[in-house]
Amino acid sequence: MGTDDMSDVMDPLTRAGAPGEEGPGGGSPEGGPDAGAAAGAPDAGGPARRGSRGWRRLRVTAWCLTVLLVAVVCATGLAATWMVRASYPQVAGELSVAGLHGRVTVARDASGVPQIYADDPHDLFLAQGFVHAQDRFWEMDVRRHITSGRLAELFGESQVETDSLIRTMGWRRVAEREIALLDPRSRANLDAYAAGVNAYLADRRGADLSVEYPLLELGGLDYTPAPWTPADSVSWLKAMAWNLNATLSDQVRHALLATTLTDAQVDSLFPTYDFSRWRPIVEPGDSQGTVPAAPAGAGASATGAAAGAARAAYGPMAGASDALAGIDQVLGPRGSGIGSNSWVVAGSRTTTGKPLLANDPHLSPSLPGVWYQGGLHCTTTGPSCPYDVSGFGFAGMPGVIVGHNRDIGWGVTNLAPADTDLFVERVTGSTYQYKGAQRPLETRREVLKVAGGPDRTITVRSTVHGPLISDAFPKAKWVATEGRIPGVERTGGAEYAVAMRWSALDPGRTMDAVFRLNTAGDWDSFRAAAALFSSPAQNLVYADRRGHIGYQAPGRIPVRGKGEGRWPVPGWTGEYDWRGFVPFDALPRSFDPASGYIVTANNAAAGPQYPYNLTRNWGDGYRSERIARLIEGAGKLDAAAMQRIQLDDRNENAAVLTPHLLAVTPGEKARPAQDLLRGWDFGQGADSAPAAYFNAVWSNLLKLTFYDELDGNRAQLHVDGGGLWYDIVRELLTAPDDPWWRNSRDPRGLRTRDDVLRAAMDDAAKELSGRLGADPSQWRWGALHTLTLRNDTLGTGGPAPVQWLLNHEPVEVGGGSATVDATGWDASQGYEVNWVPSMRMVVDFADFDASRWINLTGASGHAFHDTYADQTELWRRGETLPWPSTRSAVTAATKDLLTLRPEGA
Repeated sequence: MGTDDMSDVMDPLTRAGAPGEEGPGGGSPEGGPDAGAAAGAPDAGGPARRGSRGWRRLRVTAWCLTVLLVAVVCATGLAATWMVRASYPQVAGELSVAGLHGRVTVARDASGVPQIYADDPHDLFLAQGFVHAQDRFWEMDVRRHITSGRLAELFGESQVETDSLIRTMGWRRVAEREIALLDPRSRANLDAYAAGVNAYLADRRGADLSVEYPLLELGGLDYTPAPWTPADSVSWLKAMAWNLNATLSDQVRHALLATTLTDAQVDSLFPTYDFSRWRPIVEPGDSQGTVPAAPAGAGASATGAAAGAARAAYGPMAGASDALAGIDQVLGPRGSGIGSNSWVVAGSRTTTGKPLLANDPHLSPSLPGVWYQGGLHCTTTGPSCPYDVSGFGFAGMPGVIVGHNRDIGWGVTNLAPADTDLFVERVTGSTYQYKGAQRPLETRREVLKVAGGPDRTITVRSTVHGPLISDAFPKAKWVATEGRIPGVERTGGAEYAVAMRWSALDPGRTMDAVFRLNTAGDWDSFRAAAALFSSPAQNLVYADRRGHIGYQAPGRIPVRGKGEGRWPVPGWTGEYDWRGFVPFDALPRSFDPASGYIVTANNAAAGPQYPYNLTRNWGDGYRSERIARLIEGAGKLDAAAMQRIQLDDRNENAAVLTPHLLAVTPGEKARPAQDLLRGWDFGQGADSAPAAYFNAVWSNLLKLTFYDELDGNRAQLHVDGGGLWYDIVRELLTAPDDPWWRNSRDPRGLRTRDDVLRAAMDDAAKELSGRLGADPSQWRWGALHTLTLRNDTLGTGGPAPVQWLLNHEPVEVGGGSATVDATGWDASQGYEVNWVPSMRMVVDFADFDASRWINLTGASGHAFHDTYADQTELWRRGETLPWPSTRSAVTAATKDLLTLRPEGA
């Protein structure tokens, strides 16, 4: 902009005048001392005075505009503050709540964790629903939109594909059918919980519920939440089952990888579970009772020990893409690699002579975290009101999922059962082929409401094997039409589609299991509760105050006529149909083993001699073996020792690979970085320079070894670098000339193992020099390995100010994939954390009040609330909080006391 242009801008300001200055309508009287100057009469000082006066006017006008802007900003800030704080709940004093029978006490500690006391189960669960809605209603509302396939109603066109797949699977429809199967007491608890949520909703909407609602309204959405229903609670079990399902992706990838890779290459990407290195959860002699032989017709499920060992495998765990990726974005990564740790030690191994139980489930990080801490206590415990339980549950679901009551405690990890099959179907028009005949497809229409756009209508088609997911999931369509599948020969004249048979789509009684676990008093009642678990199937570890420890695998795990759940199968023959489920009494279990401990970390549940096919998708055994060795070498354990094991960050992959890295000579610039690995103890603390370099080498090694062969394959196998890849590379290290090492794309002419190792070290040193500086001794693993807690909805897709409002700043963490302190990362995406120990707990059966716990974030789902993310820094440092359980301990820890009273009382 030139001088003339500036004059045009400034002149109106200088002509306008300002309060207190001379000029038209103000200043000296006409003919006064300054009249000539004001009129522009010649005067030696005239031009200077005019310029000065114009500048003063500009300054004063600018000042006025600044004041106005500050006022607007302040008003906006006040409005924003009000909008954020309007939903903060009342946590002290008294509130009238519709539907209560009597008065209920809600005692919150300094972290906002509620312990609820009521005289009957109705009031207990009604109050739990009310309190969950106080703290987390937005999260609850989004969760029910996920499970109902109604995300597009909130977030528009971007969620149509995700909704279509969930509607096709019919999660909500299954949940509604489950309600009718439940025990009347469970239904009453669900009804009471829903009544509590709705009592909170009765006179609140928009900003009164959560800041996200007015933000959506600013975006043009006119929305009022519907009343809560029992099906809204039960349907979340489908989401958790999905989050722990690895079989679907495994089968898709087998079929699609086989189109471009040799059988040997595909097999090398799905290594077998090595029973010689990794012990199963239940070892020979541990099982209580007699495990019956597998029935005739179990097919490949009934194998000898050698065959079972050869075929017990674990496969790629990361989610597929397209619609599956959409679900994964809102629920987090799926599969057995997500994993968890849980173990229990008997009194013979503890300082108190009583058991200790530890658990830290590994799930995708989010803000708020997936878990909600709390306790449910009958003021007088007895047959009519049996609850005295505390632990971790889900906002939106009544009861406690993991924790302890006054007699027993339990923890969970993913069993990763083979509970899914993809059936390739031959479809002709409105029929499909089955056992030599044409059967009519079952169809239904689903209408998807779309915010800001027209409704969408989809037609869901189903066969005897389940819904045709290939209608909503392009990768499944590719499997049907292009995948190489044993037993599938495509003929002309037919459409090929994929139906999904998944045990979670069969109505079950898992909600009954939750309530019965909450009130179980011994091993037998614990197992009776576990018998009702259908999906998600979990490893359950157990301990009680009498000193017993145990393990039980529950869940509906199919017995197949043929096949083992690793590849898609032809649906038209009927040979691969499910013949039933593994009987509960035949599922692996252990009670008071001679070893004095039980470890579950997604390792095999039983050895190769086990007669049923539970899964060939076991997680690796790196974490379970490390935990077992630490227990065996620890002497007598206390709660603090259990916590130290949870924080162990030794990288077993580094212990295998580092000697090979030190045996080759990289380029000159990488040699100082290579020296970091000499004498390294393989620990991965946030401040570790060797860990930073090793993990950069690992990431580059994977790219150089696998990307050239896997790029372009429709399976889009994620080379995420987790425990599966540890074993793939471990096997390749023994074959220095294996074809996988050849990289025709790299100009360095990489052909052997050592070529790739040198190149990976060179590339890693160059990468970290650019990112962390030229001095390798100053590199830090935590500077790469950061955790950013994000609100899973507006915190990932909203405008930058909204993301700032809802998200937590990045924090540096240690640990890594397949370490006990399992802060996972995806080597194909970077070093950032993508799954974490979502909580940690240690239960002390000598004194429940000596137990410890920590959540990833906090109790509240309200941005900027004191308890929104108050536990995150403690979690990052590996610290925990006291876990009060008895009434006296809860009273001593209480910061805020709220009384809920019946209306009119």
